[in-house]
Amino acid sequence: MRRYGKHTDEDDIRSRPNRKGNRPRTNIRPKHEEAVEGMVLTVDRGRLTCLVDNKVVMAMKARELGRKAAVVGDRVAIVGDLSGEKDTLARIVRIAPRTSVLRRTADDDDPYERVVVANADQLAIVTALADPEPRPRLIDRCLVAAFDGGLTPLLVLTKSDLAQPDKLLELYGHLDIPYVVTSREELESGGAADVVREHLDGKITAFVGHSGVGKTTLVNTLVPVEQRRVTGHVNAVTGRGRHTTTSALALPLAGDAGWVVDTPGVRSFGLHHVDPSRVILAFPDLVPGTEGCPRACSHDEPDCALDAWVAEGHADPARLYSLRRLLSTRERTEGD
Repeated sequence: MRRYGKHTDEDDIRSRPNRKGNRPRTNIRPKHEEAVEGMVLTVDRGRLTCLVDNKVVMAMKARELGRKAAVVGDRVAIVGDLSGEKDTLARIVRIAPRTSVLRRTADDDDPYERVVVANADQLAIVTALADPEPRPRLIDRCLVAAFDGGLTPLLVLTKSDLAQPDKLLELYGHLDIPYVVTSREELESGGAADVVREHLDGKITAFVGHSGVGKTTLVNTLVPVEQRRVTGHVNAVTGRGRHTTTSALALPLAGDAGWVVDTPGVRSFGLHHVDPSRVILAFPDLVPGTEGCPRACSHDEPDCALDAWVAEGHADPARLYSLRRLLSTRERTEGD
């Protein structure tokens, strides 16, 4: 139903009074040119702990950001009280574009994705060789999430004194994934940190793994108490020798050598958000073979051109098997 005639001017149009008495909404956003860059260290119930010029600043998200949320690892622009003193609160007014995103869903049927960490360079997948038994399907899912999100994977195998790593390494050998093997003695004494640290230099590394594999213990040895002073009171989130991580937490390595991000222990790693077409990008030796694939090829069907590509000797058959194993991981349960 048309409320006004064809020829209206501004005087003909009624405007609703603002009953709340506040200013009307506008699409014009403040520029906040005085904003200072910071990094989100952890998030807790709407409060974000950020590092700004080597000071820990508590902040909240500005209203103009709308539903856009900042997560651990985000580079943000902050205004307000940046002193870092007790009971002060700053505002996050901008979130910089992300270079990588590690995401997961509760399960494969859950459309709601959760961003675990942003801007990480690599994903350290911590798995015990025994006690608890390794879960290859969970490892596969973490690998898919890493490839999809733009992170380089790193396998960290713990408790090698209880079981040999050969069988598990054989399963992932054709993926060319770097790995580190440590023993329970090294994990408890802190020696494992020396073995792992050379893979972390100059990078932001997110650590994932289910409870009991020694992930948080390893993170605690990588970032001892004296190195945690930069993050102030947020260090209480983690505890030595027990799993107490309830939210992701970024911690600095000694000598500005990089960052580690401890994440909560995972029981499942849903992949509802993953676009299967992105997984093959982690297999550059197979990508040229997809040129002859039918449109929307799943790379695991009779007409897939990769079979002929591999049969002609352009790539190792084991690489194609590894790709298809990862692509089908959404169809399998993680305990398989």
